[in-house]
Amino acid sequence: HAPYTGFMYILLCADGSYYVGSTRNIDARLRQHQSGDGSAYTSRRLPVELVYCLPCESVVQAFWFEKKVQGWSRAKREALIRGDLHLLPSLAKKDFSKRRQPD
Repeated sequence: HAPYTGFMYILLCADGSYYVGSTRNIDARLRQHQSGDGSAYTSRRLPVELVYCLPCESVVQAFWFEKKVQGWSRAKREALIRGDLHLLPSLAKKDFSKRRQPD
C-alpha cells in the first residue's frame, strides 16, 4: 500500500467561509495559509482552521477532488466535513422549488 502523496483539504476561514485546496504536503500548506502566504483568499480571512482533509493516492487525484468540491454548495461541503456521506446524493439535487411560477 503506497503512502499518500496528495491531500484535498477544506479550511474554515475567520469570516465563516470555506476554502478548498489540494497539496502534496498538508502540514507545510497549512502553515503557509496560517502565516498569510497560502493564498490571497485566505490571507484576507485569517485565522484559518483545517476542518477536513482527504488523503489521496496522488496530487492529481487530490486536485480532481478539489475541483469537484469547489463546485458544491455550502450545505454539501458541511455534510462532507461532518462525515454525513449518506446526505451527499440528496444535496446534489438542484432545488427548483424557489423558481418563479408562470402567471
